[in-house]
Amino acid sequence: MKTESKIQQEIVLFFNNNYCLKNHKPRCAIFSVPNEGKSKMEILRKKAIGLMPGVSDLIVIMEGQVLFVEVKTPAGRQSERQKDFEKIVSNLGFKYFVVRSLAQFKNEIL
Repeated sequence: MKTESKIQQEIVLFFNNNYCLKNHKPRCAIFSVPNEGKSKMEILRKKAIGLMPGVSDLIVIMEGQVLFVEVKTPAGRQSERQKDFEKIVSNLGFKYFVVRSLAQFKNEIL
């Protein structure tokens, strides 16, 4: 079974190297948000500059829309913080997706 990071890497590579090359006017973007830390001190420093646990793994910006994408393995589950972030995003009118493969990303988002 693929790890979340491997699935995320496949999505980013596909989006940048295929989708964006064909749909580049206006230019679109995909990026990750590092929202974890290894030590308590690192987490505290990151929180001071805006770290928000539960933020989606990827943010996709395309013409007229911003999408939030949480990547999970087929057996993976959202944490409570991730569910809370999904509610915030959805209540503000943005789209939030949980995807478990590159194929699902292509089908639901593109």
